[in-house]
Amino acid sequence: MAAYGARLRRLREERGWTQEELAARTGYSSKHISGVEIGSRPSTLSFSGAVDRALGLAGSEDSFDRECRQVRHGVLLEGFPEYVAQERKAVEVRLFTIGVVPGLLQTPEYARTVTGGFVARGAATVHQADECVAYLMERQRILEQEAAPMIFVVMDESCLRRPVGGPDVMKAQLDHLVEFAQRPNTVVQVAPFGMGERRPLDLPLYILTLPDKSAIAYAESQSRGHLERESGAVSSLLTAYHQLAAESLSQADTVTMIQEARKGMP
Repeated sequence: MAAYGARLRRLREERGWTQEELAARTGYSSKHISGVEIGSRPSTLSFSGAVDRALGLAGSEDSFDRECRQVRHGVLLEGFPEYVAQERKAVEVRLFTIGVVPGLLQTPEYARTVTGGFVARGAATVHQADECVAYLMERQRILEQEAAPMIFVVMDESCLRRPVGGPDVMKAQLDHLVEFAQRPNTVVQVAPFGMGERRPLDLPLYILTLPDKSAIAYAESQSRGHLERESGAVSSLLTAYHQLAAESLSQADTVTMIQEARKGMP
C-alpha cells in the first residue's frame, strides 16, 4: 500500500497535477487521493481503473490495476485476505485441511518449506514466499492474544504422512501439533484414511463464528477461494464439518497417532 501510494504521488507530480486535479480526473475526492498516497486508505480495483484511465496506463504492464491485484492478493487466493481480516475478530475458528498442516498450526520452518515449493514451481518469487511466511506468522498472533478464540482443527491423515522438508522439519512440526493439542482453547482431530467415502468434505474449509454469533465460511479450490456469508450455505457447511468431526479420531487418539508418526520417522 505504501509503495502503491508513493508511485501514485510521483506520477501525479510528474504531470504537475495537484491532488484536486487528479481527483477531478478520476471522480474521487482529493481526500481519497491523499489517503491512498500516504497509505492510510487501501486501494481498490475501481479506484485503480480510474487512475489508470487518468494517467494513460490502462492495460499496460505498469497499470495500477495490476499493482492493486498484487497488493490485495500477492500469491494468496482471492478471498483469503478478507477471510483473515474476519479471522482476527472470531471467537471460534474451525479448520479442515488436506495434505498440509493448517497455517495456524505450522512452525516457521514448515511454512518456509511449503512456500519454498511455490518458488521451485515458479508460482512465486523468493520475495513473495518470504512475505507469505511473514503474513502467516502475523496471522498466528491471534493464538497469543488475551482473548484467544477457540480453535477446532480436523486434519486429514495425509497432513501427518506427507513428508515436508525432511525429518527434522517434520519432527518439529509433529511435536508442535502435540503441544498445540494440549492448549485449553484447542481441539485437534485427525480424519483417518479409514474414513473413506464417509468423509463429507473433499476440499479445505474454514468456518468462523464472530462475536455476534453469525458465521462465515471460506472454501477454496486449487485456483481460487470464496468467502461465503449466506446463512443457508454456511449452515450446510457447518453441518458437514460437524459430521466430519464426529467421524474423526478423538483428540486423545489423534495425539497418539501424531506421536506414533513422530516415532516412525528416521
